[in-house]
Amino acid sequence: QVQLVESGGGLVQAGDSLRLSCSASGRAREIVKMGWFRQAPGKEREFVASIVWTRNNIYYSDFVKGRFTISRDNAKIAVVLQMNSLKPEDTAEYFCVGGTLSRRDIPMTTSDAWDYWGQGTQVTVSS
Repeated sequence: QVQLVESGGGLVQAGDSLRLSCSASGRAREIVKMGWFRQAPGKEREFVASIVWTRNNIYYSDFVKGRFTISRDNAKIAVVLQMNSLKPEDTAEYFCVGGTLSRRDIPMTTSDAWDYWGQGTQVTVSS
């Protein structure tokens, strides 16, 4: 099993920045990709960003392109999401995800592409 632990959420004002971090432990060596989803109250969970280790391929949802940056912490099995120019509509619970080779053929924007999920960290952006 793999455990994912997020940190860095909080309450900020529109235009501010936040940095989310996620570290994997346990059988973390089987992780080949990591990313983030989010879910706002009353809405479906949606893909935010992801990064694949071997090819360093990075993907973003259209609504975060140019504002959010995902990167890997090469010192450990971890990923960082730098969020700039935050908007009230970015308010949501943010979930870290980790995936193995077993789901490599499933589109990363879907929940089924990910084996492991963190507990979530709340991000609230006030106007």
